[in-house]
Amino acid sequence: MSETAGAVGVIHDLGYRSYDGPRLGRAQIVRALIWHSFRSAWGIGRGVKAKIVPILAAVAMCLPAVANAVSVAQGGTRLFGYDVYVPQLRVVVLIIFIAAQAPELVSRDLRSHVLPLYFSRPLRRGDYPLAKYIALTLACLLLVEVPLLLLYVGTIAAAKGARDVWSQTRALIPGLGVGLMWAVLIAAVGLVLASLTGRRAYATGIVAISCFLTWTVSLVLIQAEGGITATTTGAKIAGLFSPFTILDGVRIWLGGTSQGEDPNPGHFGPLYGVAAVALLAACLGGLAARYRKVSRSCSARTSWKRSSGCPAPSRSWWPAAWPPPATSARSGG
Repeated sequence: MSETAGAVGVIHDLGYRSYDGPRLGRAQIVRALIWHSFRSAWGIGRGVKAKIVPILAAVAMCLPAVANAVSVAQGGTRLFGYDVYVPQLRVVVLIIFIAAQAPELVSRDLRSHVLPLYFSRPLRRGDYPLAKYIALTLACLLLVEVPLLLLYVGTIAAAKGARDVWSQTRALIPGLGVGLMWAVLIAAVGLVLASLTGRRAYATGIVAISCFLTWTVSLVLIQAEGGITATTTGAKIAGLFSPFTILDGVRIWLGGTSQGEDPNPGHFGPLYGVAAVALLAACLGGLAARYRKVSRSCSARTSWKRSSGCPAPSRSWWPAAWPPPATSARSGG
């Protein structure tokens, strides 16, 4: 009888452990989630396949800057404007990048049903999508701004005096601002489209097709109205059908002089500004609504069945392979 009682009382080690460290709270959870998502966007800490798209995108974006450095070193002038860089290359690379990496940040969690584990911590409903958005924005910002800095360094390396350096610096600052606009808006567009499905392949297709199709439609409409030199009303508003041409219209409206993909919007410039802000607000609002729905659907279930897609999270025990304590920490005892 004693042997039987002893066997019944055995607790098997299933690989879970308790966390006895400091409870760092909500702010640290969000910071850890941003850092983890940023690393994932660039394939850091993942396998070789996860690094292919980010590395190729970075190389493709930096090659024109390297070519510019060679040209300037041989006595030539700067090949590209800081505010436009290489317009079509930037669009194509960004479409590929967000189509591949935005689903990496959101679709995987939706597919593997781990969101209840996040929402069982002291995270507000908007913290998770906000952290993902900040991470993807930073990843896009790095992809856009680093080539501009290389372009700047390659140009001033052959500068003949402080006047030339200052002239290049003044031209660089607006270019960095334009790059920030691109990262902020394109990250929002890519993330909200990728969050529509938990299947990564479908999410990649949705992002790529939506971005490429709208961009193509805008270019076709601009060409149909006479091209970038046209002054008709149709040509001036044709760029409103794609986030990329909207951004170029905003750049021209704010004083950009380099030739991009849009004709000068003229008095329609404020319309491009309003369109950019409205699109950003719509994307962020849609992202918040999407995860508000997900969090409510998980918290409303009283029976944690496998078929529900929301496994019951434990507040006392966590897998040994869970992210660092900062990610899984919670305030309170």
